[in-house]
Amino acid sequence: MLLFCLPPAVLAAADAEPAAFWRLLAGNLAGEAAAALREAPPADPRERALAEAAILVARQPLTDERLREAERRLNALATVADEAGAAALYLAGRLHQVHYTTPDYPRAAAYYRQLADAQPASSWAQLGLVKLALLTLHVLPDPATPAARLTAADALLDRVTVPVLRRDLLIVLGRARLFYELDPERARADLLAADAIGGLSGLAEADLALQIGELSFRAGDDARALRYFGRFLQSNDADPRVYAVQQRLKAIAARKGGP
Repeated sequence: MLLFCLPPAVLAAADAEPAAFWRLLAGNLAGEAAAALREAPPADPRERALAEAAILVARQPLTDERLREAERRLNALATVADEAGAAALYLAGRLHQVHYTTPDYPRAAAYYRQLADAQPASSWAQLGLVKLALLTLHVLPDPATPAARLTAADALLDRVTVPVLRRDLLIVLGRARLFYELDPERARADLLAADAIGGLSGLAEADLALQIGELSFRAGDDARALRYFGRFLQSNDADPRVYAVQQRLKAIAARKGGP
């Protein structure tokens, strides 16, 4: 229940099978979701109200007027500190982060902070903290300097205890350090900690392995660079970055006095 906006790894970890209307909504089938909701409404009226608000947001064409109505409904649900209330606050934040014609990032951040303060253990609050970190690092006006942005985002890490979301926040932090060219060794530590949590696959896993390999190469940690470059090559032989990795492997061999 109420998991349709969470990443697949969180959904799997929750060991829950969402109702048909949530599954349809997750597949961007708003009309079908609305029909399924009418045919088999949940016993909990708050879950139904949440689903109706979410369907408003999913219907196309989307207008700010409809978004304001959805936000009004979400705020009404948010007055109760239960799962529906937590989901409502998270979704209200997302409205201002990505859905309105003109994003209002400070208002989105305010919703995420409100949720984290009200229900800190909720998976919705934990997901909101990852979104808050992204906003803090890249778009909010304050803090103003890269170092201060990283300090503020770092302070959120201890509050994120869901493993896959903690992993995602570690990746966000590590890549922000690289983006701002601040403390590449700490960036590598963040990415290694994320990798230790695991759970990534496909391109996301390849990107992480390649980034750790490159940072290890630059740090002179050839043993770790070889491990991560090897992991990248094992599963990504058709990736256009293979040539660059092969050149790094030659450089490591040369550094060791090899052929």
